[in-house]
Amino acid sequence: MEERANLMNMMKLSIKILIQSALSLGRTLDSDFPPLQQFFVVLEHCLKHGLKVKKTFIGQNKSFFGPLELVEKLCPEASDIATSVKNLPELKTAVGRGRAWLYLALMQKKLADYLKVLLDHKHLLSEFYEPDALMMEEEGAVIVGLLVGLNVIDANLCLKGEDLDSQVGVIDFSLYLKETQDSDGKQDGGITAVLDQKHYVEELNRHLSCTVADLQNKIDCLEKTNSKLQEELAAATDRIGSLQEEQQQLKQQNELIRERSEKSVEVTKEDTKVELDTYKQSRQGLDEMYSDVWKQLKEEKKIRLELEKELELQIGMKTEMEIAMKLLEKDTHEKQDTLVALRQQLEEVKAINLQMFHKSQNAECSLQQKTEAISSFEGKTNEMMSSMKQMEERLQQAEKARQAAEERCSKMKQELAGRLNSCRQQMAQLDSKCSTLEKELKSEKEQRQILQKELHQEKDATTLLKTELQQMEGLKKELRKLQDEKQQLKKVREEQEQALQEMGLHLSQSKLKMEDIKEVNKALKGHTWLKDDEATHCKQCKKEFSISRRKHHCRNCGDIFCNTCSSNELALPSYPKPVRVCDNCHTLLLQQCSSNSS
Repeated sequence: MEERANLMNMMKLSIKILIQSALSLGRTLDSDFPPLQQFFVVLEHCLKHGLKVKKTFIGQNKSFFGPLELVEKLCPEASDIATSVKNLPELKTAVGRGRAWLYLALMQKKLADYLKVLLDHKHLLSEFYEPDALMMEEEGAVIVGLLVGLNVIDANLCLKGEDLDSQVGVIDFSLYLKETQDSDGKQDGGITAVLDQKHYVEELNRHLSCTVADLQNKIDCLEKTNSKLQEELAAATDRIGSLQEEQQQLKQQNELIRERSEKSVEVTKEDTKVELDTYKQSRQGLDEMYSDVWKQLKEEKKIRLELEKELELQIGMKTEMEIAMKLLEKDTHEKQDTLVALRQQLEEVKAINLQMFHKSQNAECSLQQKTEAISSFEGKTNEMMSSMKQMEERLQQAEKARQAAEERCSKMKQELAGRLNSCRQQMAQLDSKCSTLEKELKSEKEQRQILQKELHQEKDATTLLKTELQQMEGLKKELRKLQDEKQQLKKVREEQEQALQEMGLHLSQSKLKMEDIKEVNKALKGHTWLKDDEATHCKQCKKEFSISRRKHHCRNCGDIFCNTCSSNELALPSYPKPVRVCDNCHTLLLQQCSSNSS
């Protein structure tokens, strides 16, 4: 807080002393002027207060040129300063570029405006400054307000040849301490200033007497131009008369063309009506034919759908018969498998019988030894014989069942063969029906092709009618074009009449201006009024004029300046309202007013 307050007080003192010393000198300030140097040092300290340190590959960097570069983006008028700073080859550091930027902004008298633009965008300044920095607080707005007073000062600072990179910014307090000692010598300075103003007024009077002759020459030139304008007016009136005659001829030609086009349009309309009636009649007959054919097609489609349904049913019956045949074949295969199994069982029984026979032979051989076991073996043999008989009975039953199954299979095969023959006959009938339907479809397709050919013929007729209608539309467009040309001719005539009226107004205004100029010459004994063609650069800042940098006359001295060097306005004795004045004339006139009032 204390540092900010000290910087604020130093800024106020430096601006006050700079303005006082500049007014006492009464001339443009150079870069060697000590109060101006101290002002830049104090301003640099204010801009450096609270700057954030940016780390780079080389090391830490802390420069106030970063926020000043934002002015070019926010205010396009500052682009000239940025380009000129970048084009200076002797500047190698950011500090030097920042100092050069401040010098140029002060010479343009736009330093306060540029800093105000920066303060209006504090969200951008927060990237460069700490929150408690002087530029982020209210003190920044106060400094901008103080800098507005520097617009009174004219500075001519030469940047070439000065080492702005290595200058040490140290505040010299001796200037501010000497202010009290120099208060006694102010009276002598005031006398010298009055004498300088007297000499300046005498020189102005001499210049005014020299410019009176030039103004009289200009008046003669204006009179000559007035006579030329009158001659041009007479020629313009002759041209207007000839143009009016041509316009009347064009009107007559337009009426003849319009009558001819209307007659041709009526004839073509009648022809198209007759052709449309015939087309409508032929189309009605064709529509009736088409509706009859469409009804026949619908009926044939219904018949075809019914036949297709019958075919689907017969195909379903055929699939069911095939499934039944497959099931019967499966049953026969199963029964054959059972027969094979029974035969295997018979072979096994036979094998057992053979074994038993061999055993019986062995038993007969061992009868002598085993007489007691014969009875038991006989019982067993009897049992075996009974079982054998049962097995034979079962075999006979199985053979009977097999024969019955074979008979059933033969009967089923005969039935299936009969059904297959009937199905084949039905399929043949259906094939014959399909062939007849295909023939009918072919005949229908041929009829349809004939109808399509007739439709194409009708379409060709319609296209011919459309082309004729398009020709009609082209005739209508030509009519419209002729009407548009007529309107354009009317507009040209009206514009020429307006131009004549404006020429008359300009003549009257030029006469009034001539009288005003004569009165001004009598009242002013004025300066020489520079012509626009004679000046290519601004007299003060020496910048070349372009489309963006336009020419402006100073109403006091008559020289040509740019907008920045002639942005002030003052009320002069020859003009009732405040008019544009250059910066030099503005300061001189203000000094004259202050001296007259004192």
